[in-house]
Amino acid sequence: MGKSHDNTFLQEAVLAFLKSNNSKAYNHKQIFKALQLDDAFKPSLPYVLETLERLNHITQTAPGKYCLAQNTIGLEGQIDFNSKGMAFVSINDMAEDVLIAPEQTGNALQGDTVRIALLKRKSANRHYGRVVEVVKRARYEFVGTYKKNKTQEWVVPDQLKIHVDFIVAAHPLKIQNGDKVVVSFVHWNDNDPAPFGKISRVLGAPGLHQTEMNAIMVEFGLPEQFPEAVELEAAAISDVIAESEIKARADFRPITTFTIDPHDAKDFDDALSIEYLDQSTFKIGIHIADVTHFVKPNSQLEHEAYSRATSVYLVDRCIPMLPERLSNFLCSLRPQEDKLCFSAVFEMDAQGTIIKEWFGKSIIHSNHRFTYEDAQLVLDEKKGPFYNELNTLHTIAKTLRRNRTAKGSLFFDRDEVKFHLDENGVPTGVYVKKSLDAHKLIEEFMLLANRRVSAFLESQGKHSVFRVHEDPNPEKLQALAEMASRFGYKMDVQTADRAAASINTLMQQIAEKKERGMLELLALRTMPKAFYSTKNLGHYGLGFSTYTHFTSPIRRYPDMMVHRLLEQRLLKLNAMQGETLQTACKHSSAQERIATEAERASIKYKQVEFMQMHVGEVFKGIISGVSEWGVYVELLNSKCEGMIRARDLGNDYFEFEPDRYRYIGKRSRKTYALGDPVEVIVDLTDMQKKQIQFKPYLK
Repeated sequence: MGKSHDNTFLQEAVLAFLKSNNSKAYNHKQIFKALQLDDAFKPSLPYVLETLERLNHITQTAPGKYCLAQNTIGLEGQIDFNSKGMAFVSINDMAEDVLIAPEQTGNALQGDTVRIALLKRKSANRHYGRVVEVVKRARYEFVGTYKKNKTQEWVVPDQLKIHVDFIVAAHPLKIQNGDKVVVSFVHWNDNDPAPFGKISRVLGAPGLHQTEMNAIMVEFGLPEQFPEAVELEAAAISDVIAESEIKARADFRPITTFTIDPHDAKDFDDALSIEYLDQSTFKIGIHIADVTHFVKPNSQLEHEAYSRATSVYLVDRCIPMLPERLSNFLCSLRPQEDKLCFSAVFEMDAQGTIIKEWFGKSIIHSNHRFTYEDAQLVLDEKKGPFYNELNTLHTIAKTLRRNRTAKGSLFFDRDEVKFHLDENGVPTGVYVKKSLDAHKLIEEFMLLANRRVSAFLESQGKHSVFRVHEDPNPEKLQALAEMASRFGYKMDVQTADRAAASINTLMQQIAEKKERGMLELLALRTMPKAFYSTKNLGHYGLGFSTYTHFTSPIRRYPDMMVHRLLEQRLLKLNAMQGETLQTACKHSSAQERIATEAERASIKYKQVEFMQMHVGEVFKGIISGVSEWGVYVELLNSKCEGMIRARDLGNDYFEFEPDRYRYIGKRSRKTYALGDPVEVIVDLTDMQKKQIQFKPYLK
């Protein structure tokens, strides 16, 4: 055995000993004796101890006395790379992320859970570290572009944060140089320059609609179909409602009931019913598909619904949480069919005051299926199917919205991007979907049901599932207030409640102003993301002290959990354990984030594809972001976003002022600030990176 191998053995032995005695420190004689080493190792031990200290595996508590470095114990976190190969690891109980230089990232890949060692600080306000071990791989499949030369084959990952290429072995697959493929991670040994992978699937030529959509599905781990066992279980469910089931439920079939949904929807989660008790009092039913009647605990359907946790809506398809037989037929509240529901029913007056409420299982018969546009037309023209019922609900919804505003609900009217696709999936047009009064009508009653169900469950004093939204970041709120003050707007952000009122007032004041885009973006960036939890942290954005998700069980697993909890409370049964619920909440929140990222990726790809057909053309936009690399511009007509690089801003030296979110020309004093209107020329599009590059249109 050579000397280097001896030292490797000795390093491992020393570390193992110190790990098993990590509360004490030892000198080299004590370590030598404890390890019961042969005298041949004695000269090497001081050198090995010096090496381990240099690598930050061990540390000296006093001259010549060594213990395991505490920074190698339990410092685990998820690694996040940037496109340059630099990485950051967030560690619990540490105020700032740990910076990992490219040469210190080891064999970690984006999103992996890693164990790190802290290195000596290079600056007073930054921790530096290196990856010691990959504890858990985030994923094992990657999408990329196949490349080959005379001696080697490799795959260049699509995702910019995957900072290395995959070396791939010879394979029998028919692949063209440049094809998009799926590569499966095989291994990445410590001495290997890059990970080794195996091509598991050929997606096809890049740029084709099906190739790119399938690539997004693989990138985000989205399932392409349901397992056969799940489909068979769904097919076996009877569509006949037993008479005994009808008798066990409240019967709303004689009451006027209808649905209002998007024109292309097939899964109708919710319906509204209204009954006039007298001239000023109404019984309003919010009827939600009784999914858990069909999806039983421990069934194949249940396991699949839990795994998916949410439906995902890409630009050209829906990836449903439940098989089509349930989502579009058995559970969907289709018109002129008897359907099983879980209902929240409220006796209310015209001011939206709740006189009495009831929750329970029901059966309904929808009289009519409205699209949002249909319902809006009836409201606008003051005539048409069920005008009186729609108008009454609309009037109460407006009151509920005013009440929410008064109690601190925040209102950001963000537009939704939609595409016109041809038969090949190519975008022939892009448009912005506006929020109609009909949308707001449905929204208010769904919010009402979610809020009251949550309050009822919480009143039982047992574990529940909440949709929570924590208070905004105080530092970001202060930055918003300071920026608003530069435009003459006063904000009170001393408390979260005052900040909510101030933000709503600000949104009203800037509705038609030039600075609207800038201040609206800054306001949105103060907000954390909502998530699911068994701990009620309130919902800041809605201004509710308690809130849950009850109204969309066809497409959200947490709603199914809430249905089961509600049924258990109503029947006085033992509820699910809090630990089980919290695990499901964390999983559902994580799946929701993946779905959101996948949806954004599909939209971004189609936006780049659409703008590819308009290179050289001039568009109006608004500056949506400012960074050290340049300014981001969002086009007004399509919401497509691209960048003007800092060096392309104009014939001047432009200085970046991060605290003012702007660039300013040194000679011309011309500014490019967050929220400014700007005209741009489409310069380049990169389908691979899903990026659009603009240049300013200088008249």
